[in-house]
Amino acid sequence: MTLANRLLLTLALILCSACVPAWADVADAPGANLEVSLITYGPGDIYWERFGHDAIELRDTVSGEEVDFNYGVFNFDEKNFFLNFARGRMHYLIDAEATTDEEAFYKQAGRSITKQRLALTAQQAAALRDFLFWNLRPENAGYNYDYYADNCTTRVRDALDRALGGVIKARLTALPGGMTYRQQTVRLMSAQPWLMLILDLGLGPYADQPLNAWQESFLPEVLQTNIRAVSVTDGHGGTQPLVQSEDLLSPNRLNPPPATPPDLRIPLGIAGLLLASLIVLAWHRAPSIYALLGSIFLLFAGIAGLLMLVLWTLTEHHSAWANANLLLFNPLAFALLPTIWRARRKLERPGAINHVILLQQLATLVAPALHLLSAIAQQNQPWILFAMPCWLALGWTLRTRVPRRS
Repeated sequence: MTLANRLLLTLALILCSACVPAWADVADAPGANLEVSLITYGPGDIYWERFGHDAIELRDTVSGEEVDFNYGVFNFDEKNFFLNFARGRMHYLIDAEATTDEEAFYKQAGRSITKQRLALTAQQAAALRDFLFWNLRPENAGYNYDYYADNCTTRVRDALDRALGGVIKARLTALPGGMTYRQQTVRLMSAQPWLMLILDLGLGPYADQPLNAWQESFLPEVLQTNIRAVSVTDGHGGTQPLVQSEDLLSPNRLNPPPATPPDLRIPLGIAGLLLASLIVLAWHRAPSIYALLGSIFLLFAGIAGLLMLVLWTLTEHHSAWANANLLLFNPLAFALLPTIWRARRKLERPGAINHVILLQQLATLVAPALHLLSAIAQQNQPWILFAMPCWLALGWTLRTRVPRRS
């Protein structure tokens, strides 16, 4: 072979190598050479990181190439992104990155990284690999995100379960869950108290349904725990644990979320009694402060009720539908704002306002009755304890401060 031919061959090899797709070793490796692991990243400090994250790692044991597949990517440049987000029509994507790049990000952020090596057969590992690469195609990469039922963790869970022939679902469906969607949400968001309270107020009865371990595995760390209970065939007529080994690759350096959700009944109950007491005291001694305190509560009740009504009727956030807190906080509160300020100046109120007050007080009494009698009760006791004394105080003062105008 002449020198010129050698140079041409070398150039051709370089050009061909540039055309080889990324992760060619993992994509082309036989199933016997593929090692499958579940990678779990602990919660972060920012509110959108509080639920944690996870990925499926495929490793070619011959070349050493490692690729992480995760379902947590979204695009701010998507048309009408924020409108879709508000309406509950969020579009997420699957993505793949080199494991070292992915892990470097979480290590720098101080979040824990745990690797669980899984016992998949060569055929199962190859089928999982083929499915993930198929899912990476632009026409297959997107999905409609749901906080609880279809998120970046349930997609990882479902991909593993698909490769294993339904073994994970069969096992976890038979096991009870530890908490409800609401309890897990409140627990994980407790580091941001105001956001935690907003989410708890906005969640409807969907968030309080009893869960099995499969449903509760919408959280990365719960899935990490639950798959330890799954066994698979060992190929010799027996069984073996699905999790073959578990290694902590990077420890958590952040404040971890609490193991149990905070009990909101006491703080919100005390806040409701305190505000109601101040309203009654100011009604006797300081009419302007009375009107100010009453207006603050009514504005909060009206705005919160309006937002809950919008979430129920105009969005696809089904976890917020049929919210019983609408009995306690609703747009009727806006109708009482002028009456508060008329009462401050000892002016008569329109007779129709009495009906609004009576209707709201009846709704306030229906809320605890509904909680006690419902088959699947919405766990809104904290908000009942907060709102009931405030509405009773406002109803009493508004109906007795000035005579009704006929």
